[in-house]
Amino acid sequence: MKQQLTRYALWLRNTQQWAVAQAAFGLLTAMKVLPADAAINTIDRVMRWLGPKMRRHKLMLVNLRNAFPEKSDAEIEAIALASWGNMGRLAAEYVFLDRLFDFDPFSDKPGRIEVSGIPIFMDLCNNPRPFIVFTGHTGNFELLPVAGAAFGLYVTVLFRPPNNPYIAEKVFQFRAARMGKLVPSHAGSSFALARQLESGGGVGVLVDQKFRKGLTTKFFGRPVRTNPLLAKLARQFDCEVYPARCIRLPGNRYRLEIEPKVELPRNEAGQLDVNATAQLLNDKVESWVREYPEQWLWYHDRWEIKRKI
Repeated sequence: MKQQLTRYALWLRNTQQWAVAQAAFGLLTAMKVLPADAAINTIDRVMRWLGPKMRRHKLMLVNLRNAFPEKSDAEIEAIALASWGNMGRLAAEYVFLDRLFDFDPFSDKPGRIEVSGIPIFMDLCNNPRPFIVFTGHTGNFELLPVAGAAFGLYVTVLFRPPNNPYIAEKVFQFRAARMGKLVPSHAGSSFALARQLESGGGVGVLVDQKFRKGLTTKFFGRPVRTNPLLAKLARQFDCEVYPARCIRLPGNRYRLEIEPKVELPRNEAGQLDVNATAQLLNDKVESWVREYPEQWLWYHDRWEIKRKI
């Protein structure tokens, strides 16, 4: 009897995940009939209306109040609504990503995409060596590896698949066709990234995800756990590390930035300090989020407080 109940529970969960995935795919497919700007602006408005009705909105408001105690309730609410809109835009942009990315490194004609740090891109392309690029969940972070590919700079990207297996498979197929080699985040992912660096290639990593077994650090002055993977890889291969981000601009335009390499902190023996490096990554992402707070995904339980509210 217990075995039958377990099978039924698994079947029910699988059915629910399939139904959610089909609904999401149907919505994204329907958006294809609209022009890109109309679809992106529409889903922005829909998410600004729908987001506050979802359970995660309460967590978002708590996160924002903790991060910005100096801001008024009206300011916090405005950032939260814009953040929901940003999430909606991110989903809609998946449908139109091929059309949105119109940057041509060999043309002076302006488009939707502008790129800052082109000399760094070109140096990494023309002088191959192991390197790591890191970013956070700001703007449309999916555009960064697409931009790298436009310059002929292909990196192996570490990503965390969605919990829904049907959505995860679609997302993986979409990303793989546009972003080069992908490494799903799991127990063996560090070995795949190490092999890429060992062969002289580049690696891309999101560094603002929750990692329960990570190093104790701070983000917006509050304790968080940070994945030590980037710091350990940089220590092992003594490779350069570059910050990069996407900024949303008015009129459904985007600026992609790659910054000069960071000087990683070292201990008295001259070895890379893993804990201090993890904190450096948090500080860099925090500086980005403070500049454009509405472009970060505040619904994430980065501080692990969901169970407390």
